[in-house]
Amino acid sequence: MTQVTLQGVRITAEAGAAGARVLTPEALSFVAALHHEFEARRRELLARRAERRAALAAGALPDFLPETSQIREGEWRVAEAPADLVDRRVEITGPVERKMMINALNSGARVFMADFEDALSPTWSNVVEGQANLMDAVRRTLAYDHPDGRRYRLNDEVATLVVRPRGWHLVEKHVEIGGAPVAAGLFDFGLHFYHNARELLDRGSGPYYYLPKLESHHEARLWNDVFRFAQESLGIPVGSIRATVLIETILAAFEMEEILWELREHAAGLNAGRWDYIFSVIKMFGGREEFVLPDRAQVTMEVPFMRAYTELLVRTCHRRGAHAIGGMAAFIPSRRDPKVNEVALAKVREDKVRESRDGFDGTWVAHPDLVPVAREVFDQVLGDAPHQKHRTRDDVQVTAADLLALRVPGGTVTRAGVENDVRVAIEYLGHWLAGQGAVGILNLMEDAATAEIARAQLWQWIRHRAGLAEGGEVTAELYAETRDRVLQRLDPAQETGSARFREAAALLDELVLGEDFVEFLTLPAYRHLP
Repeated sequence: MTQVTLQGVRITAEAGAAGARVLTPEALSFVAALHHEFEARRRELLARRAERRAALAAGALPDFLPETSQIREGEWRVAEAPADLVDRRVEITGPVERKMMINALNSGARVFMADFEDALSPTWSNVVEGQANLMDAVRRTLAYDHPDGRRYRLNDEVATLVVRPRGWHLVEKHVEIGGAPVAAGLFDFGLHFYHNARELLDRGSGPYYYLPKLESHHEARLWNDVFRFAQESLGIPVGSIRATVLIETILAAFEMEEILWELREHAAGLNAGRWDYIFSVIKMFGGREEFVLPDRAQVTMEVPFMRAYTELLVRTCHRRGAHAIGGMAAFIPSRRDPKVNEVALAKVREDKVRESRDGFDGTWVAHPDLVPVAREVFDQVLGDAPHQKHRTRDDVQVTAADLLALRVPGGTVTRAGVENDVRVAIEYLGHWLAGQGAVGILNLMEDAATAEIARAQLWQWIRHRAGLAEGGEVTAELYAETRDRVLQRLDPAQETGSARFREAAALLDELVLGEDFVEFLTLPAYRHLP
């Protein structure tokens, strides 16, 4: 199907019944206006990203910006949080899939982040149907009837809805404006805002967003200008939007204050996106042998550079009146093995205790069964208070050297770590290519961020021939042997429409064995999606 609408918008795929609701001429005209206003700036910022990466590869190190010292030293605060974002003690995340959305909204969490990014495989049908699902969720008509007779409906009380559009680096290939694909972030944001902003305000809430993958305050400024333009264009009061920024790149960690400053009329807080943060460290410094990281399981929140990053985030947020939201608990409880649950839930509880004691106002979980565990921990610290912004953490003093102390004391690379990374990458990518973006693997909810860590570590270890704890080195040959063994173990019955493991393995070969590091695995993988 090719559909031409106002302002040169061309849709190159059939969108079905959901498309008739979502892709109206008026909504597409709004998206086109965003594209015409901001696409050139987006491209400029992506070019600036490439320049910074090249400088780091050449030996430069990031630092706090001297030209913005007045922002860091000044006295200012972000806008007050709206009523339904004051208490964020537990937040649950998941893709914009109908049944999973209902379960998440009904989970007892205070906030549900509906994800178009890391937890969604952005097939055209997933993206368009996701927008229709959001429209129904806002209007409380979201429902799902399972073929086995189970019926899913929203409770009277549900979590506050927050939407994560895709990052600045991605495009939506099925929508062209002036012959160029539209920025995926503008497409996701624009459709949701056009269809739901007024309805949300009328219902006592508002259009709330999570912003992913930012690398600088200039990128935050672009989002703020997008927000102002969108509100003014549709007659929505400026400041109605609230945005929480995921600090999930090491470059953004040096600009937390500036990011909040740029978004201050729309800012709701910062989130410690731990998995993408680890991936960002490898991406930015993976070519430098002194920054080789050990097995993913050993890069815990207790290692020095992760402690520095999270403590600085809490201090920054509370100094500016913003919420500090902790990282993801990705464990999926087992229905068959209580011992696995006992060990894993103890680790989840320990992680949430650390976050609550460090001053975080809330935390993330990936599964509804983890909501009670996280809520109990934060209830013990917060009591009846909605947050702990009064804890300004003036005791925290983080330097650039602290953020760049990337060695993990006692860390090792192991054969088990290599195999785990190969399995996670192939199994996740196989499902992603088949249209599933949140995948349970070894009792963990894996998404694009953890797959990114897996393939990035493999690339880094092979490039530097990392020594193995058991003896020997990580080589291309060891990788190939491990890949073939993992493929043999994966269920051949899934090598149909439900998973594309051999295609995933071929893609992983390109990502792991190539001389140059591919910025995001979703960029080449997206070419394989319908």
